[in-house]
Amino acid sequence: RYQRRVRVSTQSTGDVIADNMTSTLCAICREGFLPKQTVVNANGVQWHPQCFVCVQCLQPFPDGLFFEHEGRKYCQTDYESLFAPICHECGQYIIGRIFAHKNSKWHPKCFTCYMCSKELSGGFVVHQGRPTCKPCAARARAEADSKYLCAQCNHIIDTEHLTFKGEPYHPHHFDCFDCHRPLTHHAKELHAHLFCAQCYDTKEISVCAACKKPIDGRAVSALQKKWHPEHFVCGHCERPFAGERFYEHGTMAYCELHYRKLFGEPCFYCCKSAADEIVQFNKTWCESHFYCHGCDVHIKHSNSKFLEIDFLPYCKKCYGKLPDELKKRLKKAAESLERKKVGKK
Repeated sequence: RYQRRVRVSTQSTGDVIADNMTSTLCAICREGFLPKQTVVNANGVQWHPQCFVCVQCLQPFPDGLFFEHEGRKYCQTDYESLFAPICHECGQYIIGRIFAHKNSKWHPKCFTCYMCSKELSGGFVVHQGRPTCKPCAARARAEADSKYLCAQCNHIIDTEHLTFKGEPYHPHHFDCFDCHRPLTHHAKELHAHLFCAQCYDTKEISVCAACKKPIDGRAVSALQKKWHPEHFVCGHCERPFAGERFYEHGTMAYCELHYRKLFGEPCFYCCKSAADEIVQFNKTWCESHFYCHGCDVHIKHSNSKFLEIDFLPYCKKCYGKLPDELKKRLKKAAESLERKKVGKK
C-alpha cells in the first residue's frame, strides 16, 4: 500500500502565460491571478501561495511537500497524526509501503522472520501464529516430525539423507566427483568432495584410531597411528592434548599429571617409563637417553663428568666452548646456590 506524497512547483504568470491565466482561478479562494504574481502549481491545479496550506493546521507546506487523503492536502506532521499507521515493531509512523498481518502493520524493513530476522519482502508463511520466512517454517516442521530439511531445496527429506559439510541433503542433488554417477545416501565425503562408495574405496585414506572414521583434514600422528585431534586424549582423564606434551605407556598416551600418578616419573627425553633411571636436576632420564644437550653424545653417568646448564646436562667439551663471560655467570650462580644450601643447614 502506498500513500500519495507530492512535491509542488511554483511559477510566475509572466508575459508569456498572462493570457492563459486570465480565466484561471485559485482552487481555494476562487479569485484570479495578477500578472507577474507567483502561482503554486500542483497536479495541474493552481493556488495563491497564501491559499496553498495544510487543511488541518493552515500552515504552508515545508519545502512544498504535502500528503493527500481523499483529495485533501496535509503537511507530514498532521497527516501522520491523523491517518498514518504505526509500525508494530518500531512504533514509528509508516509513510510509504506497508506490510499488514492480523490487524498489525509494519515498515518493510521491520517486517521480519521471528526466527532468523530476515526481511519478509519476498513472501512469508504463518508458523505458530507468527510471520515466518519459508525456509525457517519448513525447517521447524521438519524438526517437529523428526526429519531433516534439505539444505539446497528447503524441502523435507522423507527418505534417507546425505550429509555434506555438516548439512543434510537429498542425495539426488549430487553426482560422484570422480565417476559423475548420481549419488545415494551411501555417498562419502573426502577433502570437501562427495564420492560414491566404489570411488571412495579407491582413495588412500587415514582412519582415526579412536572413532575408526576417515580423517579429512588435520591429523595427529602418535603411537604409530593417526587420530582426529579431538580424539587424541589422555588414557586416564580423556582430555584432548590440544598440542600439549604427552607421555606414552604401552599403547596408551597420558597427560603429565596422570602419567606421574599412575607410573611415576617419565624419562625427560622419550616421555616413557624410565629404564635404569638417572635422576639429575629434578628430572628423570633413561640411562640410555642421558645425552649432552650440546652435542647429543651419550653421557655415561657412572664414570663421565658433566655440568649443568639451565637444568640440563652438558659434557666438559661443550662447556669449554661456551663464552668466558657466560661461564663466569654460571659459576657465580652455582656458588650463590651453594651458599644458600649451606645457610639452610
